[in-house]
Amino acid sequence: MHLEMTTNSISTKEKPKPAASTWKRIVTRYEQPALQRSLWQMINTLVPYGALWYLMYLSLDVSYWLTGALALLAAGFQVRVFIIFHDCGHGSFFKSRKANDILGFITGVLNFTPYYHWRWEHALHHASAGDLDRRGAGDMWTLTVQEYLEASRWKRFAYRMARNPLILFVLAPVFLFAVKQRFPSSKAPRRERHSVYWTNLAVLAMVTGLSCLLGLKTYLLLQVGVFSVAGSAGVWLFYVQHQFEGVYWERRPDWDYCTAAMQGSSFYKLPKVLQWFSGNIGFHHIHHLSPRIPNYNLEKCHRAEPLFQTVKPVTLFASFKSLTFRLWDEQHRKLVGFRAAVKDRSPGSQ
Repeated sequence: MHLEMTTNSISTKEKPKPAASTWKRIVTRYEQPALQRSLWQMINTLVPYGALWYLMYLSLDVSYWLTGALALLAAGFQVRVFIIFHDCGHGSFFKSRKANDILGFITGVLNFTPYYHWRWEHALHHASAGDLDRRGAGDMWTLTVQEYLEASRWKRFAYRMARNPLILFVLAPVFLFAVKQRFPSSKAPRRERHSVYWTNLAVLAMVTGLSCLLGLKTYLLLQVGVFSVAGSAGVWLFYVQHQFEGVYWERRPDWDYCTAAMQGSSFYKLPKVLQWFSGNIGFHHIHHLSPRIPNYNLEKCHRAEPLFQTVKPVTLFASFKSLTFRLWDEQHRKLVGFRAAVKDRSPGSQ
């Protein structure tokens, strides 16, 4: 099997493609977790996160502005907690599967997310990202231009609402973590369904305990504040990872795993401080190529091999252009906005 690698996300010119054995051999070097690094990441994430909760509680008697600033910082650590949870789900944080599962469950509770159920859905996402014929498995709802134009008025309205930035990045994250994660998918296997119920019980115990300790009103104020920011940041990261200029989408017969990883997942080049809080997940092309690589090895893998540096980066400023993308134009092989799609298909444009 040969795989296309270009200096741009999508190129009209054919270039030599490295064999699958080449990139598999490369990523294997970085797939082994280091116990000391994993333990240190646990410490520098979970300890400050807990300390910030205590400081937020104390700051309520000082200034709400101070509480807000601490909540913003806590939200950054909440994202890092999710990255650890995410790595455990891929079995990449520890060598021990049991250790990954235990820490995954604990960090899942902190993120209000059932570990086994999320792991099952996320595996489907990795197996089908960039495949137009297998959309809907843990990905962002994306319609093609033709599908949108042929959809009912109600479906077009629902799609526009789902793609509205206010709903997508403000309301949807709260709904996702507070409500949707409380219910298992009807297609989920038995263990994955049960993980939702066990997580719900653990979340209930955590909420009850903290409410008794801090007071229900205080707990909700702090929890909603932190989760709102962290959730919005998380959804934005996920959005930019697969909704960017030059992204790869193909129908099943022409879909290729490596090309989907390298061209269908962004290299989101963030400032160092944001890269740290997001656990290097901006090197998403490397992550999709090999989910077994621990987050702390992603940058090292990217920089060590010229093959991976051919991927065009998406900068923080440039990423905001992704807000204008709404539909996949199969004819021109690119993401477009609603206006461009309708205009391009109008009688006068033919």
